[in-house]
Amino acid sequence: MSNVSAAATATTAPERSPTGPAPAIGAGMVTALVGFTSSFAVVLSGLTAVGASPAQAASGLLALCVTLAIGMMALSYRYRMPITLAWSTPGAALLAGAGTVAGGWPAAIGAFVVAGALIVITGLWQRLGALVAAIPVEIAQAMLAGVLLPLCLAPIRAVQTSPAVVAPVILVWLALQRYAQRWAVIAAFATAAACAAISIVAGHRHLDVGAMVPRLELTLPHWSWQAMIGVAIPLYIVTMASQNIPGTAVLASFDYRVPWRAAMTVTGLGTVVGAPAGGHAINLAAISAALSAAPAAHPDPKRRWIAAFTAGASYLLLALGSAALVTLIATAPAGTLETVAGLALLATLAAALGAALRCEHREAGVVTFLIAASGVGFAGIGAAFWALLAGLIVRKVLR
Repeated sequence: MSNVSAAATATTAPERSPTGPAPAIGAGMVTALVGFTSSFAVVLSGLTAVGASPAQAASGLLALCVTLAIGMMALSYRYRMPITLAWSTPGAALLAGAGTVAGGWPAAIGAFVVAGALIVITGLWQRLGALVAAIPVEIAQAMLAGVLLPLCLAPIRAVQTSPAVVAPVILVWLALQRYAQRWAVIAAFATAAACAAISIVAGHRHLDVGAMVPRLELTLPHWSWQAMIGVAIPLYIVTMASQNIPGTAVLASFDYRVPWRAAMTVTGLGTVVGAPAGGHAINLAAISAALSAAPAAHPDPKRRWIAAFTAGASYLLLALGSAALVTLIATAPAGTLETVAGLALLATLAAALGAALRCEHREAGVVTFLIAASGVGFAGIGAAFWALLAGLIVRKVLR
């Protein structure tokens, strides 16, 4: 009987035993690659919309990569959990819809600092976190959907201006959506880069090689009350509601309890530190978190933290290419960046619309969506804030 047990143990042991760090390292590299390529175009669109020059936008992308990489490596190593960080993609989309704020780029920097400070306070003061969590899901998601709509319409408009570049990008994205959905946006970006390079060479356009060297462009924050209300508060709300809270839920689904105070402190301080260089916000990853926390990352849950740590190290390498990406896109035909950003946000738009219209208070969600999508602001304050306020009022009146 003992021989049979020993043989069975010998047969099954390789399946139960750890397989070394290789799977976790591979999963971490994929996490970083997917997170970066699937949404960096949204970040650049958002920073440019609120007044950043190409050099400042490249600096912002660099700052985001470095701060989230350091935060991710510190948290995953300290707590031995696959705590994955990301930049706020919904926040960048909100910036793209907000447009130039009163006070220009320095005022936007000030709004980034305030948003980061609010995230830190959320980790230290439970009541603020409870207040954000109390915002009805349909209102927050409707605001996000309204902000995303103009960006998701960009590929359609770009077909008219640059069909030779945009059409192949859309076709490749559609094909990968059918056969390898995870890689659809990455393939679309690769196609866009290839088409842009061909267009640059064929058109004999000048490519500024010196601008491809990564560097930080620091800006002194300016405090504008319009930027605080119209940018900082919506940026904070959408980052918490669409990234930090769902990110915690994703890790909980894999039996990991996120150290909330530490995570909010690290991401909030990282946002404050990166803001003068143009970084708008970093937070817990939501969608890409599963790539490092799932069993596919490693059979042993206690070793999956290596995947998150590797993702952080990979972001440091990707940061080196941030300036080159911005330089290439600046020289590419019109609509290239907007097409990639719009395709990357389609799934987020669909999820936000579904959440906004799935409840009984549809009228409030629709009002919020329409005001946010209109892009019309008042008193120097962007549409996102007024959409949130109007949605809450309509919901209260019709309850």
